Amino acid sequence: MPQAMAALPLFQSLAPVQVERVAPFARERRMSRGQVVFHKGDQATGLFVVIKGHVKLALLSTAGNEKIVELVGPGQCFGEVALLTETAYPFFAQAVRDASLLFMPKEVVLNLLETAPAFARCLLLNLAGRTHMLLQDVETYTQHTSSMRVIAYLQRLCQDVDDQGDCVAITLPTSKQILASRLNLAPETLSRILHELSDARLIAVQGRNIQVTSRQRLHSYCPSVA
Repeated sequence: MPQAMAALPLFQSLAPVQVERVAPFARERRMSRGQVVFHKGDQATGLFVVIKGHVKLALLSTAGNEKIVELVGPGQCFGEVALLTETAYPFFAQAVRDASLLFMPKEVVLNLLETAPAFARCLLLNLAGRTHMLLQDVETYTQHTSSMRVIAYLQRLCQDVDDQGDCVAITLPTSKQILASRLNLAPETLSRILHELSDARLIAVQGRNIQVTSRQRLHSYCPSVA
């Protein structure tokens, strides 16, 4: 566990002796696809960090429709707001595919915040980054067309790959249905937009694998649909 912890961005600021001290308290949780990590209303008992796979943070409307707030991937943490504010989780967390999570108990996290300033700074930067991302999402939902949302999301995935050429291969982190919810779109709307981008020869789609033929052209593309 110490080696696995040290490789995660949140714990990379810790000295080896600090990692050795807190590692015995960490637990790895293996989640199968569809397994719930916690329910909305549960009290936070610790911090979760994704080692492998993806977890969706989502809400259910009164009509039973699911709205995905965020998709959390490898190296990212979640559940920290409820932990720090000592409130219940405002959403539920569920593995969208087989996942491996690191769970760190609340008492250990709070102790690290008091004794390891670099860890506290890293956690704050993570919270600030996610807040900024959520604000960008609100702006996107209110000011951008459906097509612009999809294009912006594809561009974000392009930025996360090592290949920075004009033509780049990306992989959707989850199913198109879940992605549609994440972008506040109906699944058929997402499919229609991907078809349009394919017809314009900006992308080639094969399942969850997408080949962006020209990042520059995708960036400057003016879609004809909403």
